[in-house]
Amino acid sequence: MDIAERIRHGEQPEGQRPWHGDFAQYLEICARRPHVADLAHRRLHRMLAAAGGSKGLAAGQLFGLDAAFAEIDAFFAAAAQGFEVRRRILLLLGPVGGGKSSFVEILKRGLERFSETEEGSLYAIAGCPMREEPLHLLTGEMRARAERDLGVTIEGDLCPVCRMRYGHLAGGQLLAVPVERVTVSEERRRGIGTFAPSDPKSQDIAELTGSLDLAAISDYGVESDPRAFRFDGELNVANRGLMEFVELLKCDERFLYTLLTLAQEGRFKTGRYALMYADEVVVAHTNEAEYQAFVHDPRNEALKDRMVVVRMPYALRLRDEKRIYERLVAARKPAGVHVAPHALEAAATFAVLTRLEPSRRRDIGPMQKLRLYDDEAAGALGARDRRDLERESTREGMHGVSPRYVVNRLARALVESDGCLTVAATLRALYEGLGSHPSIEAADQETYKNLLHEVAEDLGRRLEGEVYPHFIAAFEDALGTLWHQYLADLDAYLTAMRLGQTTADEVEQSLRTVEEEIGVAEAQKRAFREEIGVWVASMRARGQLADLPQHPALRAALERRLYSSVGTLLQGAMHDASPGESVLRRIEAVRQRLSEGGYCPRCSDELLRTLGSPAPFATL
Repeated sequence: MDIAERIRHGEQPEGQRPWHGDFAQYLEICARRPHVADLAHRRLHRMLAAAGGSKGLAAGQLFGLDAAFAEIDAFFAAAAQGFEVRRRILLLLGPVGGGKSSFVEILKRGLERFSETEEGSLYAIAGCPMREEPLHLLTGEMRARAERDLGVTIEGDLCPVCRMRYGHLAGGQLLAVPVERVTVSEERRRGIGTFAPSDPKSQDIAELTGSLDLAAISDYGVESDPRAFRFDGELNVANRGLMEFVELLKCDERFLYTLLTLAQEGRFKTGRYALMYADEVVVAHTNEAEYQAFVHDPRNEALKDRMVVVRMPYALRLRDEKRIYERLVAARKPAGVHVAPHALEAAATFAVLTRLEPSRRRDIGPMQKLRLYDDEAAGALGARDRRDLERESTREGMHGVSPRYVVNRLARALVESDGCLTVAATLRALYEGLGSHPSIEAADQETYKNLLHEVAEDLGRRLEGEVYPHFIAAFEDALGTLWHQYLADLDAYLTAMRLGQTTADEVEQSLRTVEEEIGVAEAQKRAFREEIGVWVASMRARGQLADLPQHPALRAALERRLYSSVGTLLQGAMHDASPGESVLRRIEAVRQRLSEGGYCPRCSDELLRTLGSPAPFATL
């Protein structure tokens, strides 16, 4: 049956079909499925477990928050067992654009979907403004017996409306109290409440706790009559579900005080009534500036003690940051616009670099740190070094460029692109936006510009490695020849040194050409050559010395020696009005190889022009 037929016949999914019964029938449902009477924290815990945890619930939407997700799951697991942690506010702390509000939104949507399933079914006293748990009808010994027999936990009391309607009933009348199945819906104000701060002078506490119905007071005579009160505040709405406080620490103190009893006792004061029971998960989010001011104010000690803080920093792994842009940019690009390979990677690399703190270790620079965090080997560095760096840096990810800034600049570059978002256009867009962004301070602008140059240089070298081998016939043979020449020169140098002789000029020049490619200074050359000599001797002794360079730094240096000839060829071909036929054939063959790797004609031509310029790294 198609969608039109479903609408025509008024069909609804099973979990959305209305169910109406009485309290006696609800007790039978509890006996078969005790989870229907779960408290809010346990209900959310089951929802998360069914989705594969917070990470599973946010899969494909949020990236790089594994540590935060693990903490959130641990919070709900402990709360579901009834530990005191359920009497705490879950505060998500992080920089702007870090995913705090997005995760709460995901949590709310997940709860809505879960309430429509059999596993997440929720029942309430029919007509109750707070969708109250029907088991609240039981008191004293009857409540204790129901807990034992049904295997449920019963907390709280009837709301003022239900106490007036049903508080005096017993026996068959009590069993006849109407009960209905309800689903959670933020749009329909059922089970999800949201409060956002506004002007303290005009914002009323009634937004949280409900308000008097002035028109009804004349009918019922007194303000304390529940029928003359609208239980429609956000805390009333959120009962049995989730209460979100947007930018909690920007709220006026009056609203924060309400949270003291709500968090610790599960009750809040409203109107002319005793403290009202509320079964709800309180989730709030804020940024670090407000949090630091809040923490250092001694007046907030009581509320600080009622919070569980979970940090939600920016992504620090390149692959996670790149997936953010693939989701937000690549999937929404204008029709017909192509995103060049490495364009989003360039943006992600820049963003992550701005969030990293300098290491105290002199042998680890920003780019090496980025590779380590992305679980890539960086020379001799590995997993142990990464763990040491993570312990060394406590605020990484809490500052730097936000994904929003990058997405905004990429969106502009996509709109202005001539059919293709290239690496150069991406870096240029990020560079040009630094001066106009209000949250990027002048002191950081120069730092970020330098990082963009570093990204360009690193990516430029990698692009050379992607393109240049296609220009060199029998590339590995040529690389092997250079490798054996280097080994011969190294042996000649070490032999001359042992005999106390002077190394031949051509040998010295050949060795220095390679060493300069990897930054070995004149004063370091002897130590470097002796170290490589020991390594080569050890590989030979084990029979493991290959025909191609195995030492990463030496391989990079020898490859660059090969690439220098290609750079000269490209410079001539791209600026010569009539390059030779053989050169044109080689360039066309490389274009074909690039197209197989995801390049369109425009971005492949721009890449070849860039690599063929006198200063390719400066133009990226």
